[in-house]
Amino acid sequence: MKRLFAVTIFTLALPLVAQADAIRQTKGDFYDAFRQLDVDLPTPNVYRSASGAPGPLYWQQRVDYDIEVVLDEKRRHITASETVRYTNNSPDTLRYLWIQLDQNRFRRDSLENKTRTATDPTAILDKKNRDVITFGELAREQASRDEPYGFEIGEVTDSRGRAMPHTIVDTMMRIDLPEPLAPGARTSFSIDWSFYIVDNPRIGARSGFEHFPETDSYIYFIAQWFPRLAAYTDYMGWQHKAFIGRGEFTLEFGDYKVAITVPSDHIVSASGELQNASDVLSSEQRQRLAQARRADRPLFIVTPEEAAENEKEASVGTRTWVFKADNVRDFAWASSRKFIWDAMIHRQEDRRVPEVLAMSFYPNEAEPIWSQYSTHAVVHTMEVYSRFSFPYPYPTAQSVNTWKSGGMEYPMITFNGYRPEPFEQNDDDPIDNPPDNTYSRRIKYGLIGVIIHEIGHVYFPMTVNSDERQWTWMDEGINSFLEYLAEVEWEDDFPAYRPEISILDYIVPYMLSENQVPIMTNSESIPQFFDNAYSKPTAALIVLRETVMGRELFDFAFKEYSTRWKFRRPTPADLFRTMEDASGVDLDWFWRGWFYSTDHVEVAISDVREYQVSSKNPDTEFPLQRDEDALLHPETLTQQRNREEGRTTRVERMPELDDFYNEHDRFTPSNEDRNSFSELLESLEDQERETLRRAIEEKHFVYFIDFVNSGGLPTPLPLSITNADGSKELMMVPAEIWRRNHRQVTKLLIRDKAMTAIELDPRHETADTDFSNNHFPRRIAQSRIDLYKAEEDDRDLMRGMLQKLREAKGQAGSNGHEVPLEPAQREQ
Repeated sequence: MKRLFAVTIFTLALPLVAQADAIRQTKGDFYDAFRQLDVDLPTPNVYRSASGAPGPLYWQQRVDYDIEVVLDEKRRHITASETVRYTNNSPDTLRYLWIQLDQNRFRRDSLENKTRTATDPTAILDKKNRDVITFGELAREQASRDEPYGFEIGEVTDSRGRAMPHTIVDTMMRIDLPEPLAPGARTSFSIDWSFYIVDNPRIGARSGFEHFPETDSYIYFIAQWFPRLAAYTDYMGWQHKAFIGRGEFTLEFGDYKVAITVPSDHIVSASGELQNASDVLSSEQRQRLAQARRADRPLFIVTPEEAAENEKEASVGTRTWVFKADNVRDFAWASSRKFIWDAMIHRQEDRRVPEVLAMSFYPNEAEPIWSQYSTHAVVHTMEVYSRFSFPYPYPTAQSVNTWKSGGMEYPMITFNGYRPEPFEQNDDDPIDNPPDNTYSRRIKYGLIGVIIHEIGHVYFPMTVNSDERQWTWMDEGINSFLEYLAEVEWEDDFPAYRPEISILDYIVPYMLSENQVPIMTNSESIPQFFDNAYSKPTAALIVLRETVMGRELFDFAFKEYSTRWKFRRPTPADLFRTMEDASGVDLDWFWRGWFYSTDHVEVAISDVREYQVSSKNPDTEFPLQRDEDALLHPETLTQQRNREEGRTTRVERMPELDDFYNEHDRFTPSNEDRNSFSELLESLEDQERETLRRAIEEKHFVYFIDFVNSGGLPTPLPLSITNADGSKELMMVPAEIWRRNHRQVTKLLIRDKAMTAIELDPRHETADTDFSNNHFPRRIAQSRIDLYKAEEDDRDLMRGMLQKLREAKGQAGSNGHEVPLEPAQREQ
């Protein structure tokens, strides 16, 4: 412990010229981590305000569709036609329209196929300098040779039946209008098209078909299946960047009426509401559906037994299912004779949509887990997401079981993987004699998680209509954040990322990795795509909510963002500005660090120094200094051992040598010292004397804590302090402590209790990448270690085994030279 005299700090008045020079100076390694973000964001205008809200002249286009589609199951082929009504709400006159043709992605001559690169061998083998090709890559190539995938565009005609010139550019098509479309005007046109449905397990697409060889039956899940208008926006005009795999969709809202003709024994799930139940459902199925609209638990509309019977023999006739979906940005559907169908009602406080019919469609191969969890997960998602954003905006919410473990989202309908697999006993599933028809822990939580994620996408981006082609994180990252909150509310210790690890610990290896780019990178240019677009934004928003802003401010601001941009198209600037506008918190440093850089959080406590304020009274301070000096300079080892040997000093043996200085050491106060103290007290102002008096009487403890930020990302400093009396307390130091130096700072603490230890980020809430330097005093790391057989022992054992093999085959030469083994022996 050191003694520190209270001092007064004076501000020096610099000449105006010197002050100006100081402001301009950017010499050295200065970096302004708190530079205001508005200098980099788009300038606010009449379409998008500086507050982050839609401006007074905000606009977006509208597109309505009437579609008729026929599924040819024998050929696995789609034939369809559509009539499109396009409303130009922009202030611009349009001479042409751009159409998305996403199925062209699967053409052999597509931009995606031409630019696909080889698989990184380190992702599979953890080795470099070796070429690999995966089964999936080869299967995709073979499938594209078997069928001519991609759109076959037929007639494109205007409302009078006249042919319209059109030009196809990879996954886009330009339609030239017969006359310019003025602001506020409408036009309509029709397109005929067809395509072969992709073999999903081989192609690895977001839609397609899955074949079940045992019963020669199929599940069709059809998406990105019709020519859709590209978005025309205030911030970039036409969004007609080619679809090459990752950057998904940027679409316009509109009303859909879709007639889907399928084999008569199929059950169809689709965006929107079924309009002709009496034509496609039996009276018993309609009765069950009516009961489900009042049920708070899932009820079967099509039972497992009925589905099993239904797929035994394919029908020869067809039926047409008609659906309507209002104010949606897309439309998808699924069809199969294998489907079990269950449903229940979700009630919410919303005058426009007071009830939502939650439904699941799945084959018997998905049982028993789907009937137990799927529809409940749909309802749970709506309950949690609506609390953070707005009530679910549509009359239905559907979960459809499709190939493998992935998921995909569209308005009111989602495609979700995961089914029971042959049970494999492992440490995560300690079950003795598991039944034949069961599922693993991975399948259970994978299913619940993917349904929450995909139904969540109906909120983001199907309602808050962000530009996925440009910024994947605005839908995947925000949605993954809300998914995480919903999973935590499903059950305690939900394994959202890995068992017993939080997202803020999971993200650490990615944050440390060299092969990464900022979150604000275009979707198609991102390495480590999942962690960049999903996990890192999730971690960032968790830190923002729990640590930077606090729940109350964050939840209010996030709900404001969601409400402002419901059925509108936000950009990142709108999110950033709204979160600040609604909370009153400057977050520019946060967006800049987490979203515009690849910095990470790595803060260490490098030193802590403790003081008590010195009274300067020599009669009080000198004895204390004597005690401190004894601690700092203990008796020498030579003195100790001399005494142990019985040696005495000359002064001890001859007392006459003892004088004044032996009786009074250098810590004995003199009258001069006392006079100096009196003069000091007289020189202090009244307020200064009072401050000194209180510091002495209240026994203030003064601490200087040095923090070093080697990761570069500014962060709050959550501290756990252990006091000398054994009590503990938490303290939060806001991130603004780094505003003048983002690399190292010293925090001054004045306390009434002595501290014995201090810990940084004890609850793992900042995504810190190294906790070994978060304690002062340093703490010994404790863990477990495995024993391994020495490498040389392993080599000796192998040599012995090989020698025995050769001796057994009579191949050991008399001269001791080794004889090469035959291939079969090498394999053994």
